[in-house]
Amino acid sequence: MRGVPDPALSRRTDTVSRVSRAGILAAYRDGVTVICELAGQFTDVTWLAVTPCAEWRAVDLAGHLRCVADDYHEYLDDAPASRLARLMATNAPADSLARKLARQNAAELAALPDAPGPEHIAAFAESARAYGRRLPACWDLPHHSYRGVEATVGAMAGAACAEWHLHAWDLARSLGKDYRPADPELVLAAWRGGTPQLWPEVSVKQDDEDPWLVLLGASGRDPGWSQVLEWSAVHRSVITSLRGVIHGLDGVCWLLGAACFRLLALFRALCVRAVRVRRGPVRGGLAGADPVRVRLLGSGPSRTA
Repeated sequence: MRGVPDPALSRRTDTVSRVSRAGILAAYRDGVTVICELAGQFTDVTWLAVTPCAEWRAVDLAGHLRCVADDYHEYLDDAPASRLARLMATNAPADSLARKLARQNAAELAALPDAPGPEHIAAFAESARAYGRRLPACWDLPHHSYRGVEATVGAMAGAACAEWHLHAWDLARSLGKDYRPADPELVLAAWRGGTPQLWPEVSVKQDDEDPWLVLLGASGRDPGWSQVLEWSAVHRSVITSLRGVIHGLDGVCWLLGAACFRLLALFRALCVRAVRVRRGPVRGGLAGADPVRVRLLGSGPSRTA
């Protein structure tokens, strides 16, 4: 049941109409590109590093990106009657929607065959770029609705654009770096237009607020989160030591050594501290939001994914 349109939500979805189609598409492509560039900086060891996404390691985040890119195709194929559209049409509160999407994300990730991070990222990039090529032809078509407010395909593209940039930040933080899109105001506006359920009337950005920090906070992220920089160096030393010890031994010893190292890496990933640091952000000519780890501005954080 569509119900009576919410005027506050209508003003939120009007935001996407003020953001140019070309700007959103360019930022969308840049989000995919920066994810690929950051992924290229990971090693076999650092793919096991923790990320700001709760219990997800970097390789898990890569798998999630692969799943979400495929989901966007499914939602577009079935719009405006997709499973996402049916969920949004329930008009449930944002926290309820977040929990249901979190369960969906967890189930999809669990069903995804094990693969190395680079394989997941390659599949993600191919799928996400193909989705981007589909958008111009159906930009103004209805995608789903929430509490009587219709979200177009273009509005959903804005949400996807922001999700890529947010997950780029997650990957950068896992590497001990920072990331900030070239046009955070556009990315924030695009996400607000595509996720009206997350923006009540009180959540209006003040003129002096940093739009990127607003988006990080609204998506449940701590802008001060960073991986302990010594983590990678420690494990590189462990790898070197293991190789030196087992050099010349038979394959069984190598497998045992590798297994021990993996257990050590997982143990350290569980014990690693998140510390607040300030380092220069990854910038340049390159322009997420995670829909299952969100909080409404003015409320406590939710870390359900």
